[in-house]
Amino acid sequence: MTAGRQNSATDYGLADIHRASLGILKEIDRICRKYGIQYMMDSGTLLGAVRHGGFIPWDDDADVAFTRENYEAFAKVVHKELPEGMYFLEPGEFAGRNAFYDFTPRVLYLNSRTRADSAEMQFYGGKLNHLWVDLFILDELPEKPLAARRAKLCQVLLYGLAMGHRYSLDYGKYGAAGRLAVRVLSAVGKLLPMKTIIKLQHAAAVRDRKGKSRLMFYSNYQPDFLYVTVEKDWSGEAADMKFEDTVLMAPKNWDQVLKQIYGDYMTPPPPEKRAPAHSDGWMSIFG
Repeated sequence: MTAGRQNSATDYGLADIHRASLGILKEIDRICRKYGIQYMMDSGTLLGAVRHGGFIPWDDDADVAFTRENYEAFAKVVHKELPEGMYFLEPGEFAGRNAFYDFTPRVLYLNSRTRADSAEMQFYGGKLNHLWVDLFILDELPEKPLAARRAKLCQVLLYGLAMGHRYSLDYGKYGAAGRLAVRVLSAVGKLLPMKTIIKLQHAAAVRDRKGKSRLMFYSNYQPDFLYVTVEKDWSGEAADMKFEDTVLMAPKNWDQVLKQIYGDYMTPPPPEKRAPAHSDGWMSIFG
């Protein structure tokens, strides 16, 4: 990687980002194979593996998913296994455990800088100022439609409460009803300790952990992606798939997963939409 390289948001050195992200993915894979833990490439990373044999050329992040049982096994061993320069970040670690970004754990690449220093970055203890790989969690979802809607709505409401512990909120991206809901929920959430909301989110996510449903959902996706529902037969078992110069784990029935998330996933977006989705500041990768 290029030492000290800095790029504007429009010239981000995607090859460097891909190399660093691949390093994290290889470490996740190594740890999981060592301990017999199953993970799966997810979202754009899975799409890239299928459509491009690796990273989507214009993508600037990476994602993997675990079933709850496998995530818990991974969380027990990851800290002692990660090499120097990488860090496992859980959602409750910000600002003395009383700040919120989202409910997604991550593996950080510490030898990177993704945003300029700011009051917001200081608020999150500098932990969001690095390149990372997102770790999504699949939990059981009730098969009955009403119960399934309840489970997902509960996650949306808890996310809204947690937003009361954000550095700031951008109400401009919501409609009138959304702005009102966020204002009310975040105001109530400010009155609750963040650690309490984290516990409530976990309890709600595993509430239906009975092993009887054929459905699962990503309980720690952001609310606008909670529409994704997968069958256990799609993601309950992993298979090896080529990714760049290595082999990573993918859902055995990856076709159904990608159709659920993207629809016609083999058709790339038009050229004007082929741009990094998360690059909004400065970036340097040091090694």
